[in-house]
Amino acid sequence: MAKTPDFTKTMQEMMSKLPIDTSSFQDAFKSQTALGEKMAKVALAAAERSTEISSQWAKDTIARLGELTASKEEPAEYAKAVSDFASAAAEMAAEHMAAFAEVAKKVQMDTVDLMLTAGKDLASDAQKAAEKATRETQAAVKKATAAATSTNPTVAKV
Repeated sequence: MAKTPDFTKTMQEMMSKLPIDTSSFQDAFKSQTALGEKMAKVALAAAERSTEISSQWAKDTIARLGELTASKEEPAEYAKAVSDFASAAAEMAAEHMAAFAEVAKKVQMDTVDLMLTAGKDLASDAQKAAEKATRETQAAVKKATAAATSTNPTVAKV
């Protein structure tokens, strides 16, 4: 019965000769985590500001409700109080919705800025990694060619 050859040692030798640099993977991971941290800060700042706006809106509404529920002497005053409350509520809604829109606009601008910066950084990192890989590959080819030429003179003729 034929035995399957064990290529473990051959594969280990071959892999040890290949120029593999894991620092580019580590750098990419660090870049991604930094981007994630910055994006989280943008989101958390927006959530905090949105909460402040919602809280202020609720406080303003509750204050207006206090005026609405106050006892009146004339029935017409109740109609006027309801009308005043409704117009104040509409005005508050417009103001607070505009504040929410400003928060959304800021988040959008910050996100676009972060993405543009990340794109520039990524392109720069990719260029550096490609240049480094090219240098290492050329060095490995020269070394392999020199080794092959010294052990087998017919390789030099090819």
